[in-house]
Amino acid sequence: MAGTPIFIGVCGGTASGKTTLCNRISEALGAECTVLGMDHFYKGLTEEELPLVHEYNFDHPNSLDFDEMFIAIQKLLRREDADIPIYDFKTHSRKPERQMIKHANLILFEGILAFYDKRLRDLMKLKIFVQTDDDIRLCRRLLRDSTERGRHPDGILNQYFKFVKPSYDEYIRPTMKYADIIVPHGAHNDVAIEFVVMNLKNYLGMPLN
Repeated sequence: MAGTPIFIGVCGGTASGKTTLCNRISEALGAECTVLGMDHFYKGLTEEELPLVHEYNFDHPNSLDFDEMFIAIQKLLRREDADIPIYDFKTHSRKPERQMIKHANLILFEGILAFYDKRLRDLMKLKIFVQTDDDIRLCRRLLRDSTERGRHPDGILNQYFKFVKPSYDEYIRPTMKYADIIVPHGAHNDVAIEFVVMNLKNYLGMPLN
């Protein structure tokens, strides 16, 4: 497929199902699609910040490097591979090595603040907001952070109510107004995902079956 790749933003609160939704779309489209997560672009904490990590708001826009995101996405849209950081959630720092993201006809960009930066929004052909009940998202975050990131449940809950929930209400939920499609129940909404996949296949000129 010639021309500029299709750039799609997928936004939603923590543990809403954004990554799973993107993976389901990517599996359906195969090599036509690449997925880029905002989580790669967290700023590593400084030596001064690390002892105060429990007071650091990772859900605030200032915790992410939007300039670096913009540069990477511009490369992908020029059909160039993009060299991006690798963030370590256990140490709250960037690893020395970097990761290469391959360009493709369709770029799925997912993150809690995917719609926050106007430069990124203006590049998006389609904006999808994944809406999932707060209680379900909290349960998923507890499970994820305790098993995958080695965090204690007390710390997870404290962070959620001190930073995650207020930031969702202030910075993330308001960006729902930019969405072209709102997907309730996240990646479990088979009808919505099938609708998106069929339209993308049609746009890309792929067989619908």
